[in-house]
Amino acid sequence: MTGSVEQLGRQEPFPRPEEASGLRERKKVATRQALGEAAIRLAVERGLDKVLVEDIADAAGVSARTFNNYFASKYEAICALQQARALRIGDELRARPPCEPLWESVTQAVLSQFGPADRAPDKDWIARVRLVITTPALVGEYLKVQGMAQYHLAEAIAERAGTSLETDMFPRIMAGAVLAAMQAAMERWLHSDPPVPLAPLIRESFRQFAAGMREVLPAEAADSG
Repeated sequence: MTGSVEQLGRQEPFPRPEEASGLRERKKVATRQALGEAAIRLAVERGLDKVLVEDIADAAGVSARTFNNYFASKYEAICALQQARALRIGDELRARPPCEPLWESVTQAVLSQFGPADRAPDKDWIARVRLVITTPALVGEYLKVQGMAQYHLAEAIAERAGTSLETDMFPRIMAGAVLAAMQAAMERWLHSDPPVPLAPLIRESFRQFAAGMREVLPAEAADSG
């Protein structure tokens, strides 16, 4: 069975790279990542109901007590990778060339996190992933993480655009649109039969969004004038 954990609170955010300069902080980041990866892997392999916190901790090589220092539940642990990805996208966006157009920078920052997803997953594996992430308890946790992810991305967009979240709504609006485009691609990926690679769907989702906005904005602007 093939697939990738990356293709998929105490909601305390992952420290950013600049915040994890010391050995202790780097170890915390690595432990949190290992717990998140173990949680989703075991849930996909066994089914969510058959995975205990103790199982996740053991697979990550730590104690259940250590698990509880990072997460309040197995659902938080599973969703943690999504939060980590949002922070990495923000960091990638901040690192893009200053002269690059904002939309291109955002697109490339997002795609940088889906590089390994250019191969179609195994049909059995993706079916198991579907079962896990549609569990009601996990859906609720995922929505909380999405809200935090939108805020993290909006922060990076505001910095990139030279504006502030306190005075400008645009970064939050754009962050919401970007995450919606990613979600649309993920849903298509989860339900495609036969399975297809995720990365091309992300690219196509962003292309369709940009093309659609170019088509509808002039007419809407004329109507509002």
